[in-house]
Parts: sequence; C-alpha cells; structure tokens
Amino acid sequence: MDSLLQSATRIMRLSVVQHDAFLFAGTVILAALFFTVGGIFMKLSEGLTKFWPTTIVFALFVTGAALQTLAMKQEDLAVTYLVVVGLEAILAFLFGVLVFSESCSPARIAGVLLIALGIISLRSAF
Repeated sequence: MDSLLQSATRIMRLSVVQHDAFLFAGTVILAALFFTVGGIFMKLSEGLTKFWPTTIVFALFVTGAALQTLAMKQEDLAVTYLVVVGLEAILAFLFGVLVFSESCSPARIAGVLLIALGIISLRSAF
C-alpha cells in the first residue's frame, strides 16, 4: 500500500511540474506574440504618427509586459526575459517575411536557428 501511495504522490508531483511548465510556455508564447504584433503595429504607425496603430502598439505592449510578468512568477528573470525576446525575434522575422515581404536570406535563417537553439539550451539547462 505504501508503494502505491508513493507512486501516486510522484505522479501528482509530476503533474504539477508539467502543469507549471505548460503554463509557463503558454504565457511566454502569448507575451512574445503580443510584443511581435505590437511591433507590426509600430511599423504601421509610421513613427507613431497614426492614432489607431499607435494606440494599438501601446495596448499590445502593456499586455505583453503583463504576461511576461506573470511568467516571471514561475521562472528566473533571465530565462523568462530571454525566452520572450528570442521568441519575439523569431516571430518578427517570420511576420516580416510573410507580411511585409522582407528578405529571407540563408544568413538570416541561420541567425533565427541560432536564436532557437539558444532558447532550447536555456530551457533545457533547468
């Protein structure tokens, strides 16, 4: 009976850890997405000269910062910040290529892959 109880306790601890990891990942991805879409509206605001795109920029950035703050409850500052910024850079690259027809050279793709590898190594170090 003790071994069954110990197994159940281990599974419950693992579930909590998995839940926390899933919550962290979701929050960081959402924060990066809000920051990236905010960056798109920065471009559309033409130097903060258009009212609605400028308003949307600030709303998206505040929301992204709030989500990043929530993610920092579960993880170190450096890890959270770098993961959000790294994901934001990757998403900005993808949106730039897909939405604004920006260049997609092999050197840029290599840079994006290096950023992705950095994010993976940050997360796997813990």
